[in-house]
Amino acid sequence: MSSRPERAEGFALRDARFLLALTVAGAPVIGHLLGQYWYALAVFFVAVPLLDFVIGRDAAPSPPEELLRLERNPFLRFVLHAWVPLQVGLIAWGAWLVGRGALDNGDALLFTASVGLATGGAGITIAHELGHKRPQLDRLLSRLLLVSVSYGHFTVEHNRGHHVRVATPEDPASARYGEGFWRFLPRTLAGSFAHAWQLDRSEVLRPWAASLAIAATLGLAFGPWAVAFFFGQAAVAVLQLEAVNYIEHYGLERSRLPDGRYERPTAAHAWDAYERLSNCLLVHLQRHADHHLSPGRPYGALQPQAESPKLPAGYPAMVPLALLPPLWFAVMNPRVLRLSRPTP
Repeated sequence: MSSRPERAEGFALRDARFLLALTVAGAPVIGHLLGQYWYALAVFFVAVPLLDFVIGRDAAPSPPEELLRLERNPFLRFVLHAWVPLQVGLIAWGAWLVGRGALDNGDALLFTASVGLATGGAGITIAHELGHKRPQLDRLLSRLLLVSVSYGHFTVEHNRGHHVRVATPEDPASARYGEGFWRFLPRTLAGSFAHAWQLDRSEVLRPWAASLAIAATLGLAFGPWAVAFFFGQAAVAVLQLEAVNYIEHYGLERSRLPDGRYERPTAAHAWDAYERLSNCLLVHLQRHADHHLSPGRPYGALQPQAESPKLPAGYPAMVPLALLPPLWFAVMNPRVLRLSRPTP
């Protein structure tokens, strides 16, 4: 008599929480329907941090059988793929709306920023996740999302640069202790581009050509303001990405070994945040330490790491703080210094 094998894959109702990531695309749309173009900014940077505080954190590791199920769960991949048409449609609709002059200048700027928050928040986050996967379709969709925000060189630099050099002075995407965001930004933009060019020039030239082709197509279809919208939302998306990069490793450093190499990256070299809501919206990007330990692990299976330092709040609260260096230093510098002091 044979026993029935344990099922280690398949959808569970609790997995539906990751569908919240898809709702990010709705914020600019709702703002337009209401005629309140600040709506998306208020949702992302006010409502979500408040709800994070109310709903709380989830720092419990998954049991082994649940971890196995999550690692084999096809629904997680479905969520990533489902975002792609939403981003493509959002950018095309936004280009049409701005290009035909339907908004006055102030509303057009706010609307462009709100679309950039969506394409930078969910869009680049999902592109990052897809870019770590082996299936060619996933990598193709990652490239599509990235060229739609004019940052197509991100994958080659992130996978082959950042993950190798994280938390060292050689990594432009790792923020140094005492370095304000506005000093970090030009360094990471220039350094990441230069290293991507060094690693694979074709992975820089082809995505940029694709981005320019998209901009030209939108301009021919909807006019010059559509081109301004396209590059405007891309600039906001990239700004948000680099703000998150700034947060994820701020002030954390790997030690040099006697032979001149750096110690292996550990969970201690990435800041984690376990807020339930923002982790669903950002497909567990805030469980960042485990991502560096296991880059190919599906986002739903990423685990809390006891060794990782903890942020005081999720990314939606920390990003505005990062843009104000004096407040950032007041909150984060004492935390970095405590990490370097032995516990009494």
